[in-house]
Amino acid sequence: MGRCAVCGRESRLVSSWLGVCAECLRRRPGEALERVRRVRRLWRSRLGLPGDPPRAGGSGARCALCVNECVIPDGGVGYCGVWRARGGRLEHVAGPGRILGFTYLDPLPTNCVATPVCPAATGRGYPEYTDTEGPEYGYYNLAVFLGGCPLDCAFCQNWEHKLMVARARPPSLEGVPSTAVPRRTVMTVEELVEEALDPRVRCVCYFGGDPTPQAGILVAASRRILREARRRGQAFKRICWETDGLAHPRLMREMARVSLESGGVVKIDWKAWTPSIYEALTGVDGWRAVERLKANTRLVAEMGRERGDPPLLVVSTLLVPGYVGPGEVYRIASYLASIDPGIPMVLLAFHPDHRMPDLPTTSVDHAEKALEAARRAGLREVYLGNEWLLKPSYKVEPWWGE
Repeated sequence: MGRCAVCGRESRLVSSWLGVCAECLRRRPGEALERVRRVRRLWRSRLGLPGDPPRAGGSGARCALCVNECVIPDGGVGYCGVWRARGGRLEHVAGPGRILGFTYLDPLPTNCVATPVCPAATGRGYPEYTDTEGPEYGYYNLAVFLGGCPLDCAFCQNWEHKLMVARARPPSLEGVPSTAVPRRTVMTVEELVEEALDPRVRCVCYFGGDPTPQAGILVAASRRILREARRRGQAFKRICWETDGLAHPRLMREMARVSLESGGVVKIDWKAWTPSIYEALTGVDGWRAVERLKANTRLVAEMGRERGDPPLLVVSTLLVPGYVGPGEVYRIASYLASIDPGIPMVLLAFHPDHRMPDLPTTSVDHAEKALEAARRAGLREVYLGNEWLLKPSYKVEPWWGE
């Protein structure tokens, strides 16, 4: 059971690590966020990562890949950990022509955020983007797990990506087991391209971590994959992204373009609507992040009108107990519905992990009211992922009560 350092409230829906409740984050954001910033900076310092997006001034190397817009001091790294500054220039921590990440083959249909609309699981987009009218049994998704992320989510279920960027430098990882990260975490672009051209591979999905810090490299690699696949007579090679949606809009457009052309999906994970809650959960400026999410979801949704089915854009939201309730979902869904009521939204059940191990899994009541909220907001396609995690463990207020 956690206790809010601002109002003193004790509840199983207050994270002990954050140490503040959602109500104080909404009503007293300055005081609540200062507490969260202190504990996050301490955690990140153990990995040799900056506690906040660096702002080195005129002498630093500027990075515009994501909303953080780091200005990195010489010898330092950006908030994502993937890019460092040397002599006023940006360098990839793994070296030129390399990708910080690893791959594995995931049998189709897989447990993907976009499963409810993906050609590999549903046959949507037949016959242009799949040759089956149902699941693509016998084929694979090439899962590309990437190190680094523009965010520092307290609930991250793939938190090993932080250790990948730390090991790439590498700093002292005192107390971190050597088995926490696979040994092979760097690959060349050529290796990625050749693995993707396995004729059994129908999907290539970039996730992690987040693909944004390495998206320029990955977009170029994806174009090579698509060209060579056509040359080899491989008709279906879909490129997908699972991302926080915080890339620079020009970069997001290029990411979406390779998905649009290949039959893939851009899966944007929208963490929260309230900026102070967004920052508490993720570590970055929530006001800037939400505005970037608004711009990028609109951008990808409008690009998707060129294709129709399958949808180009899928938006997901993790139902974090005590923090991301039906009210947050309603506000996100209302914005999406104002763009296009046909945008699919996937609500994901939370399970305790990383810095939030004391929260319960998402409850049945929480999930049901969040689904109702998204539908009342006007979205036509609303789905629930990871529903096997749900438990009848706590109640939440109706969406109109937040």
